[in-house]
Amino acid sequence: MDAKNIARVMPIGSLSDRTGVKVETIRYYEQVGLLPQPERSEGNQRRYGRAHVERLAFIKHARDLGFPVDGIRALLRLSDNPGMACDEAHAISVAHLDEVRHKIARLRSLEKELERIAAACSGGVTACDCAIIEALADHSRCGHDRH
Repeated sequence: MDAKNIARVMPIGSLSDRTGVKVETIRYYEQVGLLPQPERSEGNQRRYGRAHVERLAFIKHARDLGFPVDGIRALLRLSDNPGMACDEAHAISVAHLDEVRHKIARLRSLEKELERIAAACSGGVTACDCAIIEALADHSRCGHDRH
């Protein structure tokens, strides 16, 4: 049997092994419409082909970059219609980049606050005198508005 035929009859476990995506996640992607429903065998087992492998690789890469499911759905729609303008893909990626930058800024702020709290504690004291425990128990002692 050649590679093309093997790919045509690939069960979900093999698809999972080949792509590094968990079986449960593959089923989820099918449920939410990112991955098309595969053909079924006479025993009702899912059978995946090369197109499923390629689409799942696209989805996995997009998820690894942090794109939300709705964004991936829109990007897949564009991928499925190569004649469409890529304005929407650009808008989706720019919006996601803005979200990532916002998260990075928030994490940097949290990092500074954690550094401040950690520096206030030299260790070696009891928990009732620990500056970290006191700061966590009384948010007004924390130098950060929101976490």
